[in-house]
Amino acid sequence: MHPAKSPQTIGIISRPRRSNISVVVPPLLEWLKERGIRTIYDEETASSLDDTSNGLSRERVAAESEILLVLGGDGTLLAAARLAAPNGVPILPINMGSLGFLTSFTLEELYPALEETLAGRSSVSERVMLHVDLERAGKVIEHQRVLNEAVINKGALARMIEVELLIEKEFVCRYRADGLIVATPTGSTAYSLSAGGPIVHPTVESFVITPICPHTLTDRPVVVRDSCCIDLKLSGDTDSVFLTLDGQKGIPLQASDCVRITRAKEVLKLIQPPKKSYFEILRNKLKWGEA
Repeated sequence: MHPAKSPQTIGIISRPRRSNISVVVPPLLEWLKERGIRTIYDEETASSLDDTSNGLSRERVAAESEILLVLGGDGTLLAAARLAAPNGVPILPINMGSLGFLTSFTLEELYPALEETLAGRSSVSERVMLHVDLERAGKVIEHQRVLNEAVINKGALARMIEVELLIEKEFVCRYRADGLIVATPTGSTAYSLSAGGPIVHPTVESFVITPICPHTLTDRPVVVRDSCCIDLKLSGDTDSVFLTLDGQKGIPLQASDCVRITRAKEVLKLIQPPKKSYFEILRNKLKWGEA
């Protein structure tokens, strides 16, 4: 998939307190200005400039942009994804963090990637997202859209927790574990992978359900179609138990809470390096084949 036309407005969202942002952003703004591109940026980006007065909220940057340039690591991209997806804005991610599965362009590739994007030659991957509802006493008290995963997990000093898993209203099992992860294919290389889950190609229409340190060793990750409705119900002791969304937002849970997870209507449009395949990125990030 390729962008339909050359963008006239590019928004910039940056990782807060990243020291090299102040080196990267001023020449980038000048480069875009020379090409007649209107540029808007968030308050984090503005903090790296001499004049900090033009910084906007991230919500406004996402709403007014045709392309969203994200300077940071995967955490910055995850935050930007929740804003970009509802507006249908493609994200061009530049890795200024460490591992960076999602931010697959390097800093050295910034200007070539922009040139390809402005020329309409960039490739866009559509990534499935989760819609997460938290129900309490029959009412939805929180709903969020996430790219990687929703996790029910215990606090540092909490006991093992019990979570009932239902798929399409059918009881599957009751997990006794440190937690339970429901991940998209994009999120399969994040927390789920570290908990022993499989790597799922982004084009596979699925969700991955992965227990964290299960009490029963036969409790294994399960892969289901992403058209399924997944319900997670707490039982037993619920002290210091949280719903964590993309590793960024934590919500304390109470007894009998139900977390309902479905496929979001929106997808994230992620601009990809044209000469890097998904498996090449995996090889490089996971260092496959290295001694």
